[in-house]
Amino acid sequence: MRPAATRPLFFRDAAQLLTLAGPPAPRRGRELGELGIIPRGAVLTEGARILRVGTTAALKGEARRLRARVIECRGRVVMPGFVDSHTHLVFAGNRVEDFERRIRGASYEEIARAGGGIQHSARLLDAASEHELRAGALRFLSQFVVHGTTAVEVKTGYGLSVENELKILRVIRRLQGTAPVELVPTLMALHALPSQYAKQRDAYVRLIAQRLIPEAAKEKLARFVDCFCDRGAFTVAECWRIMGAAARHGFMLRLHAEQLARTGGARLAVKLGAAAADHLDHVNESDMRVLARSNTVATLLPGSNFHLGLAHYPPARRLIDAGAVVALATDFNPGSSPTVNMQFILSLACSQLRMMPGEAIGAATINAAFSLGLSDRIGSLEPGKQADLIAMDCGDYREIPYYFAWNQCVMTVKRGRVVYSTVKD
Repeated sequence: MRPAATRPLFFRDAAQLLTLAGPPAPRRGRELGELGIIPRGAVLTEGARILRVGTTAALKGEARRLRARVIECRGRVVMPGFVDSHTHLVFAGNRVEDFERRIRGASYEEIARAGGGIQHSARLLDAASEHELRAGALRFLSQFVVHGTTAVEVKTGYGLSVENELKILRVIRRLQGTAPVELVPTLMALHALPSQYAKQRDAYVRLIAQRLIPEAAKEKLARFVDCFCDRGAFTVAECWRIMGAAARHGFMLRLHAEQLARTGGARLAVKLGAAAADHLDHVNESDMRVLARSNTVATLLPGSNFHLGLAHYPPARRLIDAGAVVALATDFNPGSSPTVNMQFILSLACSQLRMMPGEAIGAATINAAFSLGLSDRIGSLEPGKQADLIAMDCGDYREIPYYFAWNQCVMTVKRGRVVYSTVKD
């Protein structure tokens, strides 16, 4: 990251300051929509941290003493930066051919069998240099910032070989030194079966467990390991083997589960103590109860359902009512969800998943931070936490999902530095 600012900042007179204040525990049920709103609120930062949060009247004296730079937020919503806890940021090219095939009626699995999908992205990535991959990722990250995201989980998965998966992880490491947002690296150890291993599934799983995971651990290249546990991808037994190897090497766990069919992935995630089980389009009531009794975060990705043209969306309302920890993320990737706009994800969460606006905001901030193990320092606006916040050009937080496909973010602050702004002092 770039060096943190040293001059204090005073964000004053926010129409609504959404603090999401509370313990760093996940928000469930009714708590998910409790945003800790302060009318005419203010945030005072010092360096990379939040110094004070309160009303403008209560903080203006201290801001004057500290000679803080004043940022007028009158008429705007100020809130924590979005935490995007599921992306596949590093890739080459695009999948516009798949997009056209899907419009003509081909399914996700039919496209994959025809050589498109993840296999196509893997071929493009194999031909790309680290420099090209890094340049492409930085271009996307600049748009994450513009749309109000301040922390991004980044999965591999388009390598489909030990060498190329490590190449992606090394690109992520280089990005961590220059990116305007915080990056959390995840090794997507099992994403798709390479064509050359079509008749050697066990050999490929063994290769990942015995070579890729140990090498990634040796170089300290990732924080999490993830697997695609689903129909047409990898079985519960195969993912169990990989997750066991990952845990032995000190990685925390995540899992793609129940996107295309119910296969037992959600229960596997809970059994393994995984930080998150993502997608969950096909969980049933029993699975929801199991998730509700755990701290495994149900990360919902409605952008992929939208882009794939599906009528079926994950059952957010039932998950929340059951007591599960629910988060939202973009699933930014070239095939099924090419969007960086978390505001649009909030709109889908409200219109298609029947989440209330406050619930969607909580799911995209504090609960997403919890799923990454970062809720002690990001995801809410509280003294001592990182000064990661955004200003939205609206006076009521409900307008954020209401105006769908807009970008209402006018300022993004990361660790006390203004990294994007259209606001004039």
